[in-house]
Amino acid sequence: MARPRGFDEETVLTQARTLFATQGYNGTSIDDLVKATGLLRGSLYKAFGSKRHLFDLVLTQTIANFEVSGENLDLLTVALKDLAQTDVQIRERCLQLVSTDPDGFAQVLGRNLLEKLKGS
Repeated sequence: MARPRGFDEETVLTQARTLFATQGYNGTSIDDLVKATGLLRGSLYKAFGSKRHLFDLVLTQTIANFEVSGENLDLLTVALKDLAQTDVQIRERCLQLVSTDPDGFAQVLGRNLLEKLKGS
C-alpha cells in the first residue's frame, strides 16, 4: 500500500504559482521550489515529476479558473515569454485562454506589464 502524502498538493501548487509568477520559469530553480514548498527535492520530483510538469499543472489550474489578477497575468506572461515559443503544450494552453478575447487579453497583459514598470 502506498504511503499517503505528507503535504497538501493545493498548497504546494499555490506556492509554486507565486514563485513562478514572481521569478519566471527560467529564474526559478528546483532549489527555489524546495525552499518555497518545504518539500525535499526527492519528494518534489516524486510528486510532480519535473519543474516543467509542475509549471504545467500550475498553468492548467490557473487557466481553468482564470480570474484577472496580477499573479495570474504574471504567470501567463511567464508562460508566453519563457516557454510558449518552444513548448507546444504550453503554447496550446496559452492560446486556449487568450483566444477567448485576443485583443482584450493583449490590453490586459500590456497594462499589467506597464504597471510593473511603474512599480520598479
